[in-house]
Amino acid sequence: MNQRPGNQLFDAYFTTHDMREVFCDRGRIQAMLDFEAALARAEARVGLIPQTAVASIEAACRAEHYDFAALGEAIATAGNSAIPLIKALGKQIAKNDAEAERYVHLGATSQDVMDTGLVLQLRRALELIEADLAQLGETLATQARRYVATPMAGRTWLQHATPVTLGMKIAGWLGAVTRSRQRLRELKPRLLVLQFGGASGTLAALGEQAMPIAQALAAELQLTVPDQPWHTQRDRLVEFGAVLGLIAGSLGKLGRDISLLMQTEAGEVFEPSAPGKGGSSTMPHKRNPVGAAVLIGAATRVPGLLSTLFSAMPQEHERSLGLWHAEWETLPEICCLVSGSLQQALLVADGLEVDADRMTRNLDLTQGLVLAEAVSIVLAQRVGRDTAHHLLEQCCKRAVAEQRHLRAVLGDEPQVTAQLSDAELDHLLDPAHYLGQAHTWVERATAEHFALIA
Repeated sequence: MNQRPGNQLFDAYFTTHDMREVFCDRGRIQAMLDFEAALARAEARVGLIPQTAVASIEAACRAEHYDFAALGEAIATAGNSAIPLIKALGKQIAKNDAEAERYVHLGATSQDVMDTGLVLQLRRALELIEADLAQLGETLATQARRYVATPMAGRTWLQHATPVTLGMKIAGWLGAVTRSRQRLRELKPRLLVLQFGGASGTLAALGEQAMPIAQALAAELQLTVPDQPWHTQRDRLVEFGAVLGLIAGSLGKLGRDISLLMQTEAGEVFEPSAPGKGGSSTMPHKRNPVGAAVLIGAATRVPGLLSTLFSAMPQEHERSLGLWHAEWETLPEICCLVSGSLQQALLVADGLEVDADRMTRNLDLTQGLVLAEAVSIVLAQRVGRDTAHHLLEQCCKRAVAEQRHLRAVLGDEPQVTAQLSDAELDHLLDPAHYLGQAHTWVERATAEHFALIA
């Protein structure tokens, strides 16, 4: 049985089909061929090559004409993918038009082909990531507003702290998504630029026609002409990788929160259920956070890949040995991991299952201790901060030792009842009355999201 090459066992889990298509062998080869076809059109436009040669070159610039396995073997000797591809392209053109073959790749160098081809791939990858981030932002904004007033235990150092709301927690995830969308918008003009410098970056082979050709080539590819060729200045690519790393980390935070809330001991928020999802090979009762696992996995893997990009930045002189090569599979793999993480985040966010009753019960697990601060703040205004803090601390210890609710202990403490009435204590120990600016944070996060759309 014929099988499609690739990481078929794990691709469906860790990445998306569309992103893998961008960076598959066909995607890489076609992007480089798109550069060669555009170069021919640009050089014909300024009169460097005859217009009659363009059609033959364009006709040969289709990935289906080439044997990827043979190219792969040739790369092992050539040292990069452009050298054997350009040779194969020349042979393909010569089959039908020997005259046109002499004009292919004129004035360019291998890295021009590969880097500009990569930029074309990254443009498509960026479109996919931006679309998914926008959709995720929309979903999180909806969920944040839906649960804006749903109280739950805030947790610091994995322990119950003071009450928050689920909407506020989701708004935190949303804010990170919005900032990443802003970063991608800001870097796009720096990333989507032409690489065209010839042998050593001077374009000397093209003489006085170099800049007109560069401008025409950029226009053909809908890119911009940078201030100079960037063969060994890799900050553009690393900046993009770094933002993808931030996205992976932010989604990992979302996944970590969901997985902790799904723990049996918490049981407050769950990934959407589906037949066969999250099961165990031996334990029928299990419901594992399989989507969160992808988010956490990507957040764990991407920093290592990103460190490769940073390590490869000090590239020597005008063409690098080894450091450039280290990038070839690194940035595409980051794109693939982030796309898979986004896909799982979309599924999780859209189908969140929330147990508000369990949240309420969990808030009372410490029998009122989560609201000790609320009582202490009000009491401090009447007896002083140190006195109030010490008094509440002693009452909390007594509540734990006697396994009683803090409200009962406070009601038995004369120093407290002398300052606070029963009604005041009941109000202070109601989680719904100690949510602070949770509603404001939700409104601000959603407003920023919608402002980005506008």
